[in-house]
Amino acid sequence: MAVAAAVVLTVGAVVGAPPALAESGVAGVVWHGCSTGPDDPLGAALDEAGAQCGRVRVPVDYRQPRGRSIDIALARVRATDPARRRGVLVVNPGGPGVPGMEQVLLAGAVPEVAARYDFVGVDPRFVGRSAPLRCDWDTDTFLRSAGPDRRAFTESADLARRLAAGCAADRDRLPFASTRNTARDLDLVRRALGEERISYLGVSYGTYLGAVYLQMFGAHADRFVLDSAVDPAVHGPNLLRRSAPAMAAALRHWAGSAAARELGADADAVLATVNRINQTATRGPLRVGQYSVDEHVLPYLLLAGLYDDSPEAQADLTATVRALDAAARGIAVTPPPALEHTLAGVLTGAGPATDRAGTPILCADRAASRDPATYFRDIQAHRAAEPLFGPLTRNITPCAFWPVRPVEPPTTIDTGAPVLVVGADGDPVTPHAGQLALHRALPGSRLVTLRGAFRHGVYLAAGNSCVDTAVRDHLLGGALPATDRTCG
Repeated sequence: MAVAAAVVLTVGAVVGAPPALAESGVAGVVWHGCSTGPDDPLGAALDEAGAQCGRVRVPVDYRQPRGRSIDIALARVRATDPARRRGVLVVNPGGPGVPGMEQVLLAGAVPEVAARYDFVGVDPRFVGRSAPLRCDWDTDTFLRSAGPDRRAFTESADLARRLAAGCAADRDRLPFASTRNTARDLDLVRRALGEERISYLGVSYGTYLGAVYLQMFGAHADRFVLDSAVDPAVHGPNLLRRSAPAMAAALRHWAGSAAARELGADADAVLATVNRINQTATRGPLRVGQYSVDEHVLPYLLLAGLYDDSPEAQADLTATVRALDAAARGIAVTPPPALEHTLAGVLTGAGPATDRAGTPILCADRAASRDPATYFRDIQAHRAAEPLFGPLTRNITPCAFWPVRPVEPPTTIDTGAPVLVVGADGDPVTPHAGQLALHRALPGSRLVTLRGAFRHGVYLAAGNSCVDTAVRDHLLGGALPATDRTCG
């Protein structure tokens, strides 16, 4: 789709809270227990971890600070060594659309960091327990492949139009779901906590939120870590548009793994099986248990198995492909657990549906082309080079039919704040080129790259001591590597 150009904002335009709000003062956090009842496993886990839960009142529209308001939900686990406490570490898991409160449970995995920081997790506005928007969808994601031809593309455009209409009931709040407003909320949370500055750990979309916060409120930023960075020039409805080559590389990496060897003698043979399954799905849907898998869904099922390159995840993807191969050959098959979970979300809307919650954020952050033909031309222009994943990553989205338009332009990132950026060079979701782009946009940053890894999210998740030590050293001592660094 056509991407609106970022606009360079004046100093006055990047001030987050209007003067009226700043003059009015900010109430403190209203703290309470975390559990909301017997059917609240997250609340029970937070209570067991000794967390406090609370809320902060924020304006829906920061241009009208005394107008409508909502409550932002947050959780906090106190620093275990109060005498050495440095401050607050806000942890955002990405998405967009992923709730953040449960991230305070990470404190138990990093006792050195947890000794020095209060861990704070915030459900972003309109997500989780923070006044969630109502989108009437029967799927947990808009991601679908455009398929092999114009007929299939038209089907995917019809779905995108229907999904956009499913969010129209909340159209009066949709324009205010932007990352800029979430950054403003985060700064009000900082003020409500009584902190002069905050530290931050953001993953995936959380890197973009962190960068926007740095741009808008850099004077209140302490130590920031951005993991698996999003290209700030791409973030928005087109978020995955340039990711198809990285996805194909990650698929080939899996195809050459020990886990995939049962599907073929070498990587080429395994990929030939994948291509055969895809071609069969274009001729007619595959029956996988109670589900029907067509050319729109099949590539997404493969992508869902590529976020993690651990042996366990590779084995899950192998089981998925084995089941799909049987279905393509007309054999009755029961989907293995990982595939069952993904199919239930895509085809029934079961599960957390974070993409459903995140779509309003993408649509509020950047304008999208409203001409379906632009998407089809883009897919066709790249089909030869990106045959499997290009029609998925370049496809039309609900933002093309969104009932409202963004009220602010995207944020230009060009702050010189000292930041640690970490990521994998084979990341299939936020490719290394995009990580480099954010690194360049943050000239005071240092980049630590996990070489030869095909995964999304590296700190703690990859089990790499080189990466983990760099993050620890920055959070505990403020140190950044003298130069950019690679970890094996």
